[in-house]
Amino acid sequence: MLSDAEARKLKPNGKPVADGSVVGLYLVPNATGGSGKWILRFMSPTNGKRREMGLGSYPSTSIRDARNRASEARGMIEDGGDPLDVRRERQRKITQLAAIPTFEKAAREHYADKVEGFRNRKHIHQWINTLERFIFPKIGRLPVNTLTPADFAACLKPIWLKKPDTASRVKQRCDAIMNWAAANGYIMASPVSVVDKILPKQPGKRERTEHHPALPWRELPGFFSGMLHAASPSAGRKMLELLILTAARSGELRHVEWEEIDFTNAVWTVPATRMKTKVIHRVPLSARCIEILKAELAKSETGRGLIFRSRSDKPFTDMVLTQVMRDNKIMSDTLGRTATAHGFRSSFRCWASENGYARDLAERALSHTVQNAVEAAYHRTDLLEQRRAMMAAWEGFCLSR
Repeated sequence: MLSDAEARKLKPNGKPVADGSVVGLYLVPNATGGSGKWILRFMSPTNGKRREMGLGSYPSTSIRDARNRASEARGMIEDGGDPLDVRRERQRKITQLAAIPTFEKAAREHYADKVEGFRNRKHIHQWINTLERFIFPKIGRLPVNTLTPADFAACLKPIWLKKPDTASRVKQRCDAIMNWAAANGYIMASPVSVVDKILPKQPGKRERTEHHPALPWRELPGFFSGMLHAASPSAGRKMLELLILTAARSGELRHVEWEEIDFTNAVWTVPATRMKTKVIHRVPLSARCIEILKAELAKSETGRGLIFRSRSDKPFTDMVLTQVMRDNKIMSDTLGRTATAHGFRSSFRCWASENGYARDLAERALSHTVQNAVEAAYHRTDLLEQRRAMMAAWEGFCLSR
């Protein structure tokens, strides 16, 4: 058996010296006398090839430590394993563990990949802001492979019942992040999908739907004569009047451009990119709508681009319509709340129902999607001319004509 005294007398670059206690354990002298490196020579049980495994350098690795390491490796070989392969797998796992991101880091990396696909700027900010508010403070610094359903449940519990819609969206975002982590090999599967099993049952969608406060439809004539037409026509008032008469959404109207208006056929064609349904929507323009638009065209220098421009030469924000309602204290059918611009779509829908118009006609005026897939496949007309007569009647009602 090799002793320390013998090892210290090793000649520089001499022949490997067998230890004698463990089969295949050798001390290979290096260029400096009395020092070398430990190797274990063995036949791999997995591929039948001769292999050498380094066990450290002498004298920093003592003879005793080298024998212990060699004995451990021999035990693996006897069990049918290759100690070199085992070592490499351990190192791979250590490297992988070091690379595992925290939840916040994973969220931001996933967000960076995903954000280019967002069309709605507001949604872009909400996506990450909700995580910063509800999730990151509690588990943002924890590695994704340590997170459990209970961790996410603890984050969501304060808003699960109070803000069910927000909580559901945040849960979906967390699930997307953990699925991203799984796809990148950091975890086996997302634990978020079972979070609702350990949280109270949320109220149903119908129970928690909060409708936009709306002005009762029977009050529209008084609203037009007593507010919209009672003062000088500001940009906000004109936009609001067009919004009501066309039953359009705020974003569709605020970004309207001259190229979308066909004065000859009295049609406004809203491009698919600006529609919630991502489908082109044709709006029949009533006489009052044409009157408002022609007055704006007369003031336009080019007759191109945006019809309504803010001082910064950009589309007005939604606040310009909201402010008209707030400044004039237009109360809604919701106790204590001011009517909203979006609520006029509800006013129109109630008017259409009360006056016997077909459901399909009213829904198409609001550019709502046909939910039934089979029914939608057969709807290949937008009923423009039938809607034109309905919208003319709507204008007549609003203007008391």
